[in-house]
Amino acid sequence: MSERLLKVGLFGIGLEAYWPQFEGLHARLSGYVDTVEKKLARPGVDVVNLGLVDTPEKALEAGHQFRQADVDIIFLYITTYALSSTVLPVVRRAKVPVIILNLQPVAAIDYASFNALGDRTAMTGDWLAHCSACPVPEIANVFNRSGIRFHQVTGVLQGDDGVDDEINDWMEAARVAHIMEHNRLGVMGRYYNGMLDIYSDLTAQASAFGTHIEVIEIDELARLRQDVSENEISACLAEINKDFDVQADCDPKELLRAAKTAVALRKLVEKKSIGSLAYYYESVPGHEYEDIITSVIVGCSMLTAQGVPVAGEYEIKNAQAMKIMDSFGVGGSFTEYYAMDFAQDVILMGHDGPGHTKIAQGRTKVRPLQVYHGKVGSGVSVEMSVQHGPVTLLSVVEVAGKVKLLCAEGHSVEGPILEIGNTNSRYKFSLGARRFVEEWNNEGPAHHCAVGIGHIAAKIEKLGKLLSLEVIKIC
Repeated sequence: MSERLLKVGLFGIGLEAYWPQFEGLHARLSGYVDTVEKKLARPGVDVVNLGLVDTPEKALEAGHQFRQADVDIIFLYITTYALSSTVLPVVRRAKVPVIILNLQPVAAIDYASFNALGDRTAMTGDWLAHCSACPVPEIANVFNRSGIRFHQVTGVLQGDDGVDDEINDWMEAARVAHIMEHNRLGVMGRYYNGMLDIYSDLTAQASAFGTHIEVIEIDELARLRQDVSENEISACLAEINKDFDVQADCDPKELLRAAKTAVALRKLVEKKSIGSLAYYYESVPGHEYEDIITSVIVGCSMLTAQGVPVAGEYEIKNAQAMKIMDSFGVGGSFTEYYAMDFAQDVILMGHDGPGHTKIAQGRTKVRPLQVYHGKVGSGVSVEMSVQHGPVTLLSVVEVAGKVKLLCAEGHSVEGPILEIGNTNSRYKFSLGARRFVEEWNNEGPAHHCAVGIGHIAAKIEKLGKLLSLEVIKIC
């Protein structure tokens, strides 16, 4: 929900002693730094390019500049040999993750053309323009001895798809880390009684991601719901009919009840500047709060599709996982595995409550339920499957007060699902169903996780590195 841009620091390094010796070298290497800036530039990002840093004095000043600019991440582009003393003051003062770009201008030196230059000074100057790999061991040594975590991208400056993919992944990971740091996670209600695995350490979550956690009273939602107008309900009902496949057996009164609550939920999110939400409540039969809590599923699904992921059963850790997946642009629907189809070697996964309609296979159905299993009341619910194709699962795991990320890549596959008014999908994993569940369980996650479309484990791994969180990839 933050309006702050992601700030990306960029600087190149060189050796001041070279410039008077080799005509044009400084301008050539500065041009390479500008090429990197173009790779980093994108909407919503402010690139702070300090150009070539070539002395310890400039390095100290660069550290101050990055700190004043409040950069979130630094890309260090190595243009040629440079002293480690021109690097350490920058990153030590900035105190943000650093990505070393070891990118030479071409895949290979043209040896024949190089040797034909004749002028050994010109030859040396050209050689130095290709020496990006030279100081990396020195810099890595100093970073390690200084306790500075760093990451590397190695390859060719232009025309190297692998390099471009790596840089894009780091930029995406930095963007998601930025979103999580500025996110406001609402928690409303209480835990599902006795579901010990989902109990969460809010301080650990705030420390790991920077997330602000806003405790919300259901009374506030009730007050907003009381003030919803008939026009607002009608407009929301029209939106529901447009966005969902509302089944003919749905009671119009239940749809109106869901629309009224959906309007109130949206107002609550706007009032509190909430970027994600975890909720659970039961109340008592006939109470106003029971009427609210039994009519939230459609509205929570709408919020989830609009970039405010909502996790049921007060599963705070999974609200975090869903927000991460949604911030990567791949969805992030609340799910758990509940059965296995050994005949087809697939795992059946789904959940009651909200679903992420933007990653559904076809239109999401709204169905009436006479009972919410294990919960109170009745009303309408959503039924969907995740789009067929590659998917990634993510769980935010707490073990002994520490947070780690658990992920797996698989595929959502065609086949019969249970048409019971819940989210339901069939998933295949390279490990096979039996081994997958055992490997996943061994890491100690809560029984909920988030599912998104596409294979993004590499991005999740980079996010973990930026946040200094352990990442476990099952497959």
